[in-house]
Amino acid sequence: MIGIALRMLIGDKLKFFALIVGLTFASMMIAQQASIFTGYALRAGAWVRDTAQADLWVMDPQVEVTIDLKRMTDTQLQRVRGIDGVAWAVPMFVGGLNARLPDGTIQTIRLVGLDDGTLTGGPPQIVRGELADLRQDRAVFIDQRDIDRLLAPRRDPSAPKLDIGSRLDLNDNEVRVSGIYSKTPEFFWEPTIYTTYSLAQRIAPPERKMLQYVLVKLAPDADAQAVAASIRESTGMAVYTGPEFARISTWYVLIQTGILINFGITIALGFVIGALVSGLLLWTFVNENARAFAALKAMGTTNGRVAMMVVIQALLAGIIGFGLGVGIAAATGLSVGTGGDLAFQMVWQVPVVAGTAILICCVSAALISLIRVLNLEPATVFK
Repeated sequence: MIGIALRMLIGDKLKFFALIVGLTFASMMIAQQASIFTGYALRAGAWVRDTAQADLWVMDPQVEVTIDLKRMTDTQLQRVRGIDGVAWAVPMFVGGLNARLPDGTIQTIRLVGLDDGTLTGGPPQIVRGELADLRQDRAVFIDQRDIDRLLAPRRDPSAPKLDIGSRLDLNDNEVRVSGIYSKTPEFFWEPTIYTTYSLAQRIAPPERKMLQYVLVKLAPDADAQAVAASIRESTGMAVYTGPEFARISTWYVLIQTGILINFGITIALGFVIGALVSGLLLWTFVNENARAFAALKAMGTTNGRVAMMVVIQALLAGIIGFGLGVGIAAATGLSVGTGGDLAFQMVWQVPVVAGTAILICCVSAALISLIRVLNLEPATVFK
């Protein structure tokens, strides 16, 4: 019976092709948009994940995202260091400034100041130079991709690009590029420039509060949640683990920018297209093969076997369409997103979601079509 069902499905090549194309398009749209959505969601917390040296992040309670500049007084650092279970705690400065490139181009940048002694929280991957080079006079580190994009000369395209030894102005303070690093692409596009905490304080406009984050390393065998609770009680500040802070930043971006709604609508549209296409074509297919199903029932085939044939036909079309759709989505995402321009990240949950959606489409279409099949009278074949 399974062989007969498959021959019936493939026999009408035009409708079979149309069914596969419809399911492929729906699967591709769901998988591709879900992967791009996942990519943007992961990029929102990429900077926190890159700063993996810290077990806990201490910040002002009103901070909602990594670039939310709400600072603390420097006295909070000493209070955190006095908490039981804290092995060490270091300060971090984060601020937005204007950078003037050698050709006169002005670019808004994010300046990150690291603890002078330990340089904790530095770039994840050093391409040229060493992290210790940040301790040189007026030294900064810049990102490799930013050199070719956001920090490229625009007023004078013939001017040389930034390199080690190049000089630029940060808030009218001259600094020198001492190293080049590579970071995970972020949701926020401003170039991130690293320097020491003391130099960042001298460069940035003076304020009463200059401390953005306190990075905490736990003592061996210390419980993260217990230490975090102690820090909250002692300082009144917010305390998160790295994954918690990345998740908070991700949800802030998804909700405040409307990305969740926009991609949700597109994914739902792919599901609706798949349901409509598969439902319509399977209904048409069953109607056109009504005499064949009636003949099978006249020969003694039970309703259960006929229903199994229709479900197998729907599942075969769904499996082929799902495989082609997810494959096309993965191929296009990898080819376009190789350079980091497209936020494409196909985690294992994406094919599961796409496969579940296509399965629901096919099963729903099969159940609708079964209404016609189960109500067929065997005598139909003799009319």
